[in-house]
Amino acid sequence: MTAPLPFEWDGEAMRVLPGFQRQADQLFTIGERYRLAPVEERSGASHRHFFAAVNEAWANLPEELAAHYPTAEHLRARALIEAGYCTIADYVCSSRAEAVRWAANLRAEASEYALVVISETVVRVFKPKSQSVKAMGREEFQASKDAVFTALAKMIGLTTAELQNHAEAA
Repeated sequence: MTAPLPFEWDGEAMRVLPGFQRQADQLFTIGERYRLAPVEERSGASHRHFFAAVNEAWANLPEELAAHYPTAEHLRARALIEAGYCTIADYVCSSRAEAVRWAANLRAEASEYALVVISETVVRVFKPKSQSVKAMGREEFQASKDAVFTALAKMIGLTTAELQNHAEAA
């Protein structure tokens, strides 16, 4: 799926903005009908607030957790996974020993933000979803932001409101 193209309503028709005509020509066929829906832009202030809160949570991690999260990005990735904003892949093995071998190989190949877990003979790989503007629209970003705040607050022993207040003060 491609990112939405910017159009302008002129009172009679939706017109693609200058600079996007070539892309529109590649995506659309003259005479075809397409459904249009407005895309709500994400708030820059909300985006900045989110990352400030993640950084604040990371800076205030209890000592026993700090070693597990060398950067705020590592913490954000884990919080996304904890909040369910991730993809999950299961690898069923024939034995526990095979699962341990698979897990080692998967950890070596996976992103540093992925979580690889062994449960009996199943290896499960959790990969956090991207929160880029292209990957997440306004509503999904806000829902993921709220869920991540809840997960982070729980990890550091604060309420969600306290975490948000700390981020706003930072």
